[in-house]
Amino acid sequence: MSDWTSLWYVWLILLLVSLLLLCGVSVSCVKFCCRKKRLPVEPFPRHPCDLTVIGIDSDSTAHSTVT
Repeated sequence: MSDWTSLWYVWLILLLVSLLLLCGVSVSCVKFCCRKKRLPVEPFPRHPCDLTVIGIDSDSTAHSTVT
């Protein structure tokens, strides 16, 4: 059986995985802290809307073509 200390590539893989995990956690913490400090901004400015309603009787040709 091989000794764990002589398997240098296993330690290298463990080191790389640990560094990637540490970087991911650090970036997540920085993004979380920066998000809390921003002022809330509306995604789109509110504009008044026009609404048009067209009444259709059951005798009209538009109603008969739709149904």
